[in-house]
Amino acid sequence: MPQHKSAIKRMRQDKKKRARNRGVKTIFKKAIKQARKEKTDEALKNAYSALDKAAKKSVIHKNTAVRKKSRLAKFLNKQRTEDRRQKTE
Repeated sequence: MPQHKSAIKRMRQDKKKRARNRGVKTIFKKAIKQARKEKTDEALKNAYSALDKAAKKSVIHKNTAVRKKSRLAKFLNKQRTEDRRQKTE
């Protein structure tokens, strides 16, 4: 346990910030999982929104959000083309 007043205050602040960040991370992780499962434009839009909000709040870095959005779009496009191929066969 910290002894200095400033360290005690920093610990309180970190605890609050961690709780806030965990909530935001949970939201965007669930949104990504839902988009991968549903494969709809609406789910993709929700995931993009959640990632952008997390980046705006500095929970994740801006480039991390862009990278995750890119990989999600790439995954969904690949899945959609595979689904179309299976339907035509």
